[in-house]
Amino acid sequence: MLRTNHDHDSTPRWQAAPGAPSGVAVLLNGNAKQVTARVRDAIASVVPTENLFFTSSPHEVGRIAEHVIERGFHTVFTGGGDGTFVAWVNRILEIAERRPVAPPRFGVLALGTGNAVAEMVGADPRRHTSDLVRYLRGEVGGIRRLPLIACAGRRTPFAGVGIDAAILNDYNWVKDRLADTVLAGLGTGATGYGLAIAMRSAPRYLMERRPGYCEAVNGGRAAWRLDAGGNRIGRPVEHGELLYAGPCAFAAASTVPYYGLGLKCFPFAERTAGMFQLRLAATLPVADLLLNLPKIFSGEYAHAGIHDFSAERVQIRFERPMPLQIGGDAEGWPDEITFAMAPGAVDVVDFARRAAA
Repeated sequence: MLRTNHDHDSTPRWQAAPGAPSGVAVLLNGNAKQVTARVRDAIASVVPTENLFFTSSPHEVGRIAEHVIERGFHTVFTGGGDGTFVAWVNRILEIAERRPVAPPRFGVLALGTGNAVAEMVGADPRRHTSDLVRYLRGEVGGIRRLPLIACAGRRTPFAGVGIDAAILNDYNWVKDRLADTVLAGLGTGATGYGLAIAMRSAPRYLMERRPGYCEAVNGGRAAWRLDAGGNRIGRPVEHGELLYAGPCAFAAASTVPYYGLGLKCFPFAERTAGMFQLRLAATLPVADLLLNLPKIFSGEYAHAGIHDFSAERVQIRFERPMPLQIGGDAEGWPDEITFAMAPGAVDVVDFARRAAA
């Protein structure tokens, strides 16, 4: 077992079982709020030092991804939020496809603000080290195939345009303004999101005269409209036909049910193989949202202004540029975007499934 110089603290010291897999790498995002020195030490106590990688800037990701493929790790755990997972998946898959070699399976340690993938696979944000140890000991028996969406040249479990991405941009604004001040801690995590919504997102949304207009066209095989229970309704929407035209405050696609922070925004995302859930919101009445927060988080919220579809590829054009987020990271202001099922899928460790006795 690897020990650290911090034996005086109360960090649990886990002992991996003899013969635990050595082909497991852990990639930690040093910018994630929960990746503290204590967390890093705890993880370093259960994996070899040469298998633990710590990044603090984007340019390091490519170099480490090359090393991961060269070393032939069979499992790579990412420690951070959804943005960290998406960044590593894209770089590692790009390198594996270029070589070409089989990519590793991925695991997620819930160490970010947004943990949509972690929530799907049962990773516990309070027990990330013990989750890792369970896997090393062979106590986790599940591997889940995770299909991805292609959006703006990247692969991701989810992406969105509109108010959700605006909140991310506003969060970054708040975080940047409070950085290097005594209030820096308030600008990150859930508190930072709350300040962003209260100070910028909600006032801007309330002051807008109307949501922007959009047109969404089916660019893949037959798509379907879904009712409030996720059931198909009406006739199939064929390739080239209009899925939706009208006001749009929010347009997002996902292959996972969650959107981070426990929000089940896409309750029908896993209903149909090879399809994602597209959710379009024409209007989002603020008072109604506040009154229905429990239903929103559980995925039971329904409103006449919310339109759901099951689709393989959708092109959306907006009358004006809209903020975009990919995997929880802000990605600019396009006036046109395409969501499409990416070829293939990745294997992800499923902590919710125990190994057979």
